[in-house]
Amino acid sequence: MDEHFERIRTLFRAEQAAQVVPRTAADIPLGYDTVTDEWLTAILGAAHPGILVAGHQLDEVDEGTSSRRRIHLQYRDGAQARAAGWPATVFCKGSPALENRYMLGMNNGIAAEVNFYNAVRPGLPIEAPEAYHANYDRESFNSIIVMRDLRDRVEFCRIDTPMTLSRGKSQMDLFARLHGEFYAHPERLAALDGFNTWEEFFTATVELAGFGPACARGFRDAEAVIPPRLFRREKDIWPATLASVERHATLPRTLIHSDVHLKNWYVGPGDVMGLNDWQCSCKGHWARDLSYAISTAFEPAERRRHEQALIRHYLEGLHACGAEPPGFDEAFRLYRQQLFSALAWWTGTLGQPPEAPKMQPPAVSLEFIRRMTVAIDDLDALDSF
Repeated sequence: MDEHFERIRTLFRAEQAAQVVPRTAADIPLGYDTVTDEWLTAILGAAHPGILVAGHQLDEVDEGTSSRRRIHLQYRDGAQARAAGWPATVFCKGSPALENRYMLGMNNGIAAEVNFYNAVRPGLPIEAPEAYHANYDRESFNSIIVMRDLRDRVEFCRIDTPMTLSRGKSQMDLFARLHGEFYAHPERLAALDGFNTWEEFFTATVELAGFGPACARGFRDAEAVIPPRLFRREKDIWPATLASVERHATLPRTLIHSDVHLKNWYVGPGDVMGLNDWQCSCKGHWARDLSYAISTAFEPAERRRHEQALIRHYLEGLHACGAEPPGFDEAFRLYRQQLFSALAWWTGTLGQPPEAPKMQPPAVSLEFIRRMTVAIDDLDALDSF
């Protein structure tokens, strides 16, 4: 792990020393303050021929696992820009900071998201962001994704966003189209480059980024929100987590998003649910996305009321895509099993050491841990293997 860190550090320092000014689409900015009008013109030109950016301003800083920034664009002729449909703003996501590259470079998250936008998103009939430009450096893990700005047309979800059965079914429809594309046509999945298996993604995150001890700390720190019966079985949680990951090696694979907590969703026109933040996408079994999404989106009472109907709706959607899903009983068993690695993503976030990048506020982690552990307890998921 130390050698891996040192290599990333060395390449980062070399980039900083070189200070290449981004001007062509092949260049990757070293930070948002290095972005030039010339570079913006180059990367937007494919979608908007003739575009000429004549000025830009950076919006407020938004730092987390990745670095995010909205850029306001200016043009010499406003009337021409409006007539041509040139964007007033773009939303960017990248890994200019060393801290971004440690986590996302080690678990292949940078490559996965760039490859999703370049190779998968253009042909996928789902509600999700669209990228004007996505690029990364395979050695240094610097990256940039420039997307259409959705701010004025969608409502981004928060932990208290109301969820209904209709919205839940919209989530299941998106999953059916995403998963069905590759579940029904495994040759298309085999043709995808740049995506880890879920087991590889999990192992890299746990072993290289130290997520295993963080999960144990987070579980203990969240005791107040965990059902007492489940907390007494703390020693069984990590073995069940590993078992849930290992199951992927024996099951049919598809492309999964794999980080489908409620805050990564948005409500689009017509109350259609959309999904963003594809840096954890990988090749795995669809049950991870289902268990993760349903258990974090709904308050426990609503989840109990709707979860079986949502799973049945999803299975019908998969079948409509030409796939052959298992029967409900087997699907429900897989759903129960996959709750554990979803939980690990949040106990690990809560239990990160003080020096680690702050990925989410503790209150968010605690709320998702509460919802997921109640689901695990309700469904006797520890006894589902």
